[in-house]
Amino acid sequence: MKLEDLKHAGLKKWVQEAVALMTPDAVEVCDGTQAEYDRMIKITVEAGLATPLNPEKKPGCVLYRSDPSDVARVENRTFIASEKESDAGPTNHWTPPAELKKTMSALYKGSMKGRTMYVIPFSMGPVGSDIAKIGVQITDSAYVVANMHIMTRVGMKVLEVLGEDGIYVPCFHSVGKPLDTLTLDSREGKRSFKEIDNGKWPCAPMEKKYISHFPETREIWSYGSGYGGNALLGKKCLALRIASVLARDEGWLAEHMLILKLTNPQGEVKYVTGAFPSACGKTNLAMLIPTLPGWTVETVGDDIAWMKFGADGRLYAINPEAGFFGVAPGTNDESNYNAMRACEKNSIFTNCGLTEDGDIWWEMIGHGAPGKEIIDWKGNKRPAPQKDKSPKGEEIAHPNARFTAPAKQCPCIAKEWEDPKGVPISAFLFGGRRPKTVPLVNQAKDWEHGVFMGSIVGSEVTAAIISDQVGQVRRDPFAMLPFCGYHMGDYFKHWLTIGAAHDESKLPKIFFVNWFRKNSDDKFIWPGYGENSRVLAWIFDRCDGKGKSVDTPIGILPTADAIERPDGVSEADMAELLKVDVEGWKKEIADVRKNHYPKFGDKLPKELHAQLDAIEQRLNA
Repeated sequence: MKLEDLKHAGLKKWVQEAVALMTPDAVEVCDGTQAEYDRMIKITVEAGLATPLNPEKKPGCVLYRSDPSDVARVENRTFIASEKESDAGPTNHWTPPAELKKTMSALYKGSMKGRTMYVIPFSMGPVGSDIAKIGVQITDSAYVVANMHIMTRVGMKVLEVLGEDGIYVPCFHSVGKPLDTLTLDSREGKRSFKEIDNGKWPCAPMEKKYISHFPETREIWSYGSGYGGNALLGKKCLALRIASVLARDEGWLAEHMLILKLTNPQGEVKYVTGAFPSACGKTNLAMLIPTLPGWTVETVGDDIAWMKFGADGRLYAINPEAGFFGVAPGTNDESNYNAMRACEKNSIFTNCGLTEDGDIWWEMIGHGAPGKEIIDWKGNKRPAPQKDKSPKGEEIAHPNARFTAPAKQCPCIAKEWEDPKGVPISAFLFGGRRPKTVPLVNQAKDWEHGVFMGSIVGSEVTAAIISDQVGQVRRDPFAMLPFCGYHMGDYFKHWLTIGAAHDESKLPKIFFVNWFRKNSDDKFIWPGYGENSRVLAWIFDRCDGKGKSVDTPIGILPTADAIERPDGVSEADMAELLKVDVEGWKKEIADVRKNHYPKFGDKLPKELHAQLDAIEQRLNA
């Protein structure tokens, strides 16, 4: 589709202004077709940026290698440019919006020279859903177009829903690497050559990378990075940072949460969401294979949930994404069988190893690499690992290597995953990696207590991460610390306001889970993975007021016999997993009071202070 064919006058004007600023050689409006996707892959293959994988091993799959400076989200270059610094809050980097736009406009000037500008109309959520939102991303990266095809709904249907005057979130993106025409001397005299990427991943130096959000004007401007959430602007940028602001203003929730469909042996169904900081098994839980007989777990979403209230007063959730952008290392048939099946075909791999037989490989994939040599994520030939681990710093695949896979390919995808009405949510789960203090599962006493639990989510730092912080708890409230588009004190208040404005009997119940308790030998007590279905079964029953339980100072816990024990977990183990560690919780409360809550200043809701006081009183009773 050509630019002049756009029927939305405001959108056409916005694109024309971008063309004048960025000066691309050509402009294409993306149609979302398979032919377009195939052409984007072909463009990157011919530019030396992509390697097609062996069609017998990974049909329809390609591998990319990014620049070593462009391998992950760059939080120190991510900005919330609200009009007032106080609205960004202490957990975000703030820059005055007018100043930031001036700086970035100078960078955007001529940034697409020698490249094609792609205009990507995309829907976050099923096209036409009342919960969905539309974005339009401008980019000069065919890699981004291909990934957005998988991660969102792209194309003409989106433009039809947008109509001639619909609302959309405008998203600027440029890799920040214009291509010049070079004039070189040769024996025949001066000759001109058009510069090409020639296998070199296009991006700008770190100090020129910007991932910027403008909450008041609902805009996203990204420059200098071609990787992941820095460049696929529907993901963290729109789906969380901007959507969290929209949700606050419009009375709904945009959360960093998986969505599960649980079916018990009697055929009863409940939908559950869950928020977990990184390295806490979120994706594995999203695609869980239950070990509990008769139970079924299906995936609605693995990363983000948008939730609005229905006419019946219940909260309904959609997965705004259409694909999985998963961390590859550590994913294997045991840890996540369904994810491995989802990315077997028609998928994009980034920064993985390439085997002699044209397949991909990463650390902890479950086996060594075949053959004698392997090409690592930097493009270097290395001896093929005989085991599936590599020394730290010598990894074949980058630790943040990724797969982009269509959600529809997941074997456990729920049939309702694209229902435009969303699915009714019965429970919220919060979790962290805590070797002690926090029990296996704990139900909040009420909504306010649940918001308190969400506000103190965190994981204990281990020696493998930062040695001078070992034993400390790194807080990640609601698993939203890098993703909330405004002051987190106001975010907590929004959750409390949601609870106060609706019938609590229809609100989801709130739980805290911890699969990572350890014993005195530093071994995990709970086996995790599929065995977590046993905890989900108790949560399922508690949503209906059933399931054996006991009221404690920290919340509602299962009785010792409420959860069917898996093999290898003794009665003593279960008692340890479910005990209330009074002294540990007193230290927890003291840490929250001294080190965590003061960060939010006078914007911390008084209700959370009251919850802190109440738990402390109950522990001292």
